Amino acid sequence: MFEKFGNMTTEELNKAAAGLKEEGDIQSLKTLALENGLDEMDAEDYADGLTEEFASPLMAALGKLKVEEEALKPEGILNDWIGYIRFQVSQDPDMQIAVRENNKTLAGCIGAILKWAFANQWTVPQEIIKAAGVSASRVTLGEPDMRQAKSIIAEYYGGR
Repeated sequence: MFEKFGNMTTEELNKAAAGLKEEGDIQSLKTLALENGLDEMDAEDYADGLTEEFASPLMAALGKLKVEEEALKPEGILNDWIGYIRFQVSQDPDMQIAVRENNKTLAGCIGAILKWAFANQWTVPQEIIKAAGVSASRVTLGEPDMRQAKSIIAEYYGGR
């Protein structure tokens, strides 16, 4: 992740892209795009002058989340949580900026949700335990509903 150019803010990403474009280094511009979860065709459009900006804050944020998600290889409920994260980021310009900060990661955000889940476990009713065919005398579960997960995400990324 971010091996060649490193993790950058959106502003730094756009400055790096502008420098590469000015140098005529289109291959490195494409590498910069791919490393940041952006489309290679968008890099070509930028190089050809079809777009003025290499990456908007939203593009940069979603690109970083994409790269981090590919590295994590999440399964199950984690995919739902990532969907919540993507949705909130797409709605909140402050979060779009925060996602690109070096101290904010997808793993960190998911970790914050998981921490809440462990701290807020509740006992599953015996009727449900029996219906599931589970022989344990007590089962606990801790998983935030969508509203709570979105609150945790907003707190982690510092959005509205």
